[in-house]
Amino acid sequence: MRRRSRERESADEREGETETVDEAACPECESGGTVTQVEGELVCEDCGLVIETDNIDRGPEWRAFNHQERQSKSRVGAPTTQTMHDKGLTTTIDWKNKDAYGRSISSEKRNQMHRLRKWQERIRTKDAGERNLQFALSEIDRMASAMGIPRSVREVASVIYRQALNEDLIRGRSIEGVATSALYAACRMEGIPRSLNEVAQVSRVERKEIGRTYRYVAQELSLGMKPVDPVKYVPRFASELGLSEAVESKATEIIQTTAEEGLLSGKSPTGYAAAAIYAASLLCNEKKTQREVAKVAQVTEVTIRNRYQEQIEAFGIY
Repeated sequence: MRRRSRERESADEREGETETVDEAACPECESGGTVTQVEGELVCEDCGLVIETDNIDRGPEWRAFNHQERQSKSRVGAPTTQTMHDKGLTTTIDWKNKDAYGRSISSEKRNQMHRLRKWQERIRTKDAGERNLQFALSEIDRMASAMGIPRSVREVASVIYRQALNEDLIRGRSIEGVATSALYAACRMEGIPRSLNEVAQVSRVERKEIGRTYRYVAQELSLGMKPVDPVKYVPRFASELGLSEAVESKATEIIQTTAEEGLLSGKSPTGYAAAAIYAASLLCNEKKTQREVAKVAQVTEVTIRNRYQEQIEAFGIY
């Protein structure tokens, strides 16, 4: 009797929860309305026809009305991620020496937990390949955090490194070098450009090695990288310099206009963007010195002067 009442309560809680399955024509009204799943039944929203009754309801048996309630009722862990060598599927032993009630555990239990943590860390990696992957992914996460790179780009960088490891591209090269080049490639692929100088500042390898390894990995994995658009650097540089949106728009216009005349070919995108920002700041009466712009863009003042002269001549300003 109690079991029936619990089943009835669960059914009442699930009542009203729907899930969109597909947009197909209903065999009754043929209106092309949305077919939804309601408690294991496929129902047409327009005419109410029950198309299928034996469908499996894969949703939870509980309802939640806000994020906090959903988090407290959920009985599953975090989703899998490529940024961890085991994809986040291992057991983690908490470092706090407290029980479920928040009380401190005894010294005997504390020693036992210390041994468990030690063995847990040892058995997480079964061979040298996994230890390699664990170290490389931790390096990618460290560098991405230092540069403020979003989680999605870290996932892409982790996938690139896994592909390089599967293709045996690590042999003869440092783990840090391949990990850094994977992160640099992911930034370019996802449209969040970071210059080699910026990446080299947070890496443990030299800039020359990063560039050499990046070219090798991109060629072997057929990543098909396109040249970086200098326009993508403008918002970040302008924000760090404290310039207005008018300067940002003017710099973008200068880059687009001069690039159409072929001036961008063979030029560094960071230096080109820095020169455009410097020119735009002069035109909008928000002058910044070449030294200030060069410091933010991590280029030399000579580069800004050379690109600036070319841009103002092509833009028609003398």
